[in-house]
Amino acid sequence: MTAPKKLFIKTYGCQMNVYDSERMAEAMGGQGYVQTQTADDADMILLNTCHIREKAAEKVYSELGRYKGLKVAKPDLKIGVAGCVAQAEGEEIMRRQPMVDLVVGPQSYHRLPEMEAKIREGKKALDTDFPEEGKFDKLIARPKAKRGPTAFLTVQEGCDKFCAFCVVPYTRGAEVSRPVDRVLTEARDLVERGVREITLLGQNVNAYHGAGPNGDMGLAQLIWALNDVDGLERIRFTTSHPNDMDDALIEAHGDCPKLMPYLHLPVQAGSDKILKRMNRSHTAASYLRVIERLREVRPDIHISGDFIVGFPEETEEDFQATLDLIEAVRYGSAYSFKYSTRPGTPAAERPQVPEDEKDDRLQRLQALLTRQQRQLQDDMVGRDVSVLFEKPGREAGQMVGKSEYLHSVHVTADGVSPGDMARVHILESRTNSLSGQLI
Repeated sequence: MTAPKKLFIKTYGCQMNVYDSERMAEAMGGQGYVQTQTADDADMILLNTCHIREKAAEKVYSELGRYKGLKVAKPDLKIGVAGCVAQAEGEEIMRRQPMVDLVVGPQSYHRLPEMEAKIREGKKALDTDFPEEGKFDKLIARPKAKRGPTAFLTVQEGCDKFCAFCVVPYTRGAEVSRPVDRVLTEARDLVERGVREITLLGQNVNAYHGAGPNGDMGLAQLIWALNDVDGLERIRFTTSHPNDMDDALIEAHGDCPKLMPYLHLPVQAGSDKILKRMNRSHTAASYLRVIERLREVRPDIHISGDFIVGFPEETEEDFQATLDLIEAVRYGSAYSFKYSTRPGTPAAERPQVPEDEKDDRLQRLQALLTRQQRQLQDDMVGRDVSVLFEKPGREAGQMVGKSEYLHSVHVTADGVSPGDMARVHILESRTNSLSGQLI
């Protein structure tokens, strides 16, 4: 028998790229590939790239440089670049790195099998189109392999918001939503394979408007449909835009039993002047009203956010407005970054804030966020939470899982396995996790 070919995928960036990598691996499984965890013994290497952060393309070229020796030692090794850098750079990748055999954008990876057949013939393969056919409709059926207790499920892609700092509309395209029946079919399949918690993914997931049996359905309606899936215990979604937090979705946080009390809702800044320059189309006050309404229906909800400091023309007064908003919201967790220019975006051409000021503001902002995160985590001590256990911990007999608030929780107990859910009494707050005992 011929030994299976080995595929190594390195994934950068967001949860959607994690999901995309899984689907690419499945597509290539139909071509006789099995995944390997190391590049050294691979017959094909795929870099699934992200273009959000500064110098993203240069990091990809640097990573490709590390594979030159492998290509020399194994001339039949195939190397591909997928994802958002592939979409943005296209032919430039092959020009700068001739050893690259394949470049495929995030909307075209369902064509990987045909592209792989082409490169086996010694040709190059490039596809950065936005094809009319939906990639999800063209992908092969998932193999029925056992899964862990949690999984991502992409339901919406693309973005129509055109924030001034962001390349996503150019690399992922316009907003498009998957039909409800396709989402439900995939969700049931995941549950049959052991998944108990699903995180719905989208660049603007709460803009979801998928075709349903009686017309388009919003995200709240989709969540209620998933709530009826037997065996599915938890539902989450990310990432959302404040403008798409409609009444039905807010109310679902109070009424839907399987929707977890955790929401990632990026605001980016607290200054209305900066928000306008970012083209965010909301104000600090409108964002705070959404948070207030969420806490009215679900007082214990934990809020996570994204922040950019040092956006072009940001003053110290503007930055203080961001700190004030953070104080008002009380975040359970957050991601924060210095502004970095993305070629082709409107903000890249504007007057830039000096790097030392960006550094100073980022440190101050992160110090405040860390204090809030620590306080909210410390407040969990003495409470009882529901934990979905995912994997063994580092210590003997220890299991690690996530609470409904997405806190990592460690428990030392016999008879607990991945996929089990149990009530846990929290005894201790650690640096980035909680520990407790089974009730």
